[in-house]
Amino acid sequence: MKATRLNNLKKNIYLGIFTILIIFSFNSCGTTVSFLNSSVVPAAQGSVKIKTDNNKNYVIQISLSDLSEPSRLQPSKLTYIVWMITDRDLTKNIGQLNSSRGFMSKQLKGSFKTVSSDKPVKIFITAEDDAAVQYPGTQVVLSTDKFQL
Repeated sequence: MKATRLNNLKKNIYLGIFTILIIFSFNSCGTTVSFLNSSVVPAAQGSVKIKTDNNKNYVIQISLSDLSEPSRLQPSKLTYIVWMITDRDLTKNIGQLNSSRGFMSKQLKGSFKTVSSDKPVKIFITAEDDAAVQYPGTQVVLSTDKFQL
């Protein structure tokens, strides 16, 4: 009798663990794309993670490291702007990159997160003098290749 209860308890524990793993795997699904090497800021590295939310929108998260201040570029700029090319071949300003120095480090890190109803096929970052620009400038700092979701 005790052996049967123990076996049932083990089965329930294993089933619970398996269910939790399945739930976490669905929540963490997404596409991660690395930025290509930059000729403007050669040390910069980063990636874009894209996943869909419950409303079928695209959650876009960017993480960067070793990014120089835009004021140190040649020519000097004020800010970094994140752009998206959609599956309908439209280029959209999706926001300004947030940057900060790492704790106990001089390394400049950048982060960005937004939600879009448009499906992205390429992400790139430009250095700009104005955060409200409608069209990207010529100083492309980082870019991904085109990708499929």
